[in-house]
Amino acid sequence: MNEIKQIDCKSREYPALLRQIQDPPEILYYRGEWNPELFTNSASVVGSRKMTRYGATMTERLVTGIAREGITIVSGFMYGIDALAHESAVNAPGRTMAVMPCGIGRIHPEYQKKLYDRILETGGLILSEYPGDTPPALWTYPRRNRIVAGLSPLLLVIEAGLKSGALITARIARKYNRKIYALPGPLTSSVSQGTALLIKQGAFLVTEESDILKEYGIFPGREMLKNTGKTKQGLNKLQRAILDQISREGMTADDISRALSVPPSRIGAELTVLTLKQKLSYQEGFYVLTVPSATGGVLC
Repeated sequence: MNEIKQIDCKSREYPALLRQIQDPPEILYYRGEWNPELFTNSASVVGSRKMTRYGATMTERLVTGIAREGITIVSGFMYGIDALAHESAVNAPGRTMAVMPCGIGRIHPEYQKKLYDRILETGGLILSEYPGDTPPALWTYPRRNRIVAGLSPLLLVIEAGLKSGALITARIARKYNRKIYALPGPLTSSVSQGTALLIKQGAFLVTEESDILKEYGIFPGREMLKNTGKTKQGLNKLQRAILDQISREGMTADDISRALSVPPSRIGAELTVLTLKQKLSYQEGFYVLTVPSATGGVLC
């Protein structure tokens, strides 16, 4: 386990953006190698603990594309969107910072120890304003959220209910004059109602990683279009028809068979081929489109 260290707000290496908020932590406890470059370009990402399949897919897609361009991903380490944002960042590969709602001596939640270790192994940081073994409490989560919002010039909200911690973080970010981006989603989903509210209140709508990257002067749009155009190259007519179907929403093999009036056995064979070609992936019983990233890889 990495040694616990600390830095106070009077230090020249204390994060400049965090120092500007109204109530910055006097001391930040941390694990990992303190690298000022981690704070040069960072993006905070938050969302629902009860993420949907759509939310998971979009978190992986957006965060992977952002982290690959050298942007540090900041989040709160809780299960759901936060944990997946950290995981997507280290897989990109990229770097991430986890802000804990408990003492720096704890791993919370404990079952995410593997992710905790991977963050440190890939050059990231674990941060907390609480020393030792301080347990998390109801009041420590919103206090943690102000650090998540304060560390970056912008906040990306993936999914959020109307009474969620993610919306609390967005209100704090607005108070700090941070730019807020929100992912649109189906209004039939309770965790898309919060993001819809943010967009109504003036948050920037995000549909792809380039929407975020442009804030840092990174414009991968041309390469993205080139990769997207290659998605259906080398496929037969039925394979292209399958991709057209699941481009609208995730579908089961039976759904696709009925929609295209093609026997399930043949659909199954083509789905196997498309999966091997990384054109689609299988998630929680549904086939979903694999989207080309801005940097040439594939994102599920």
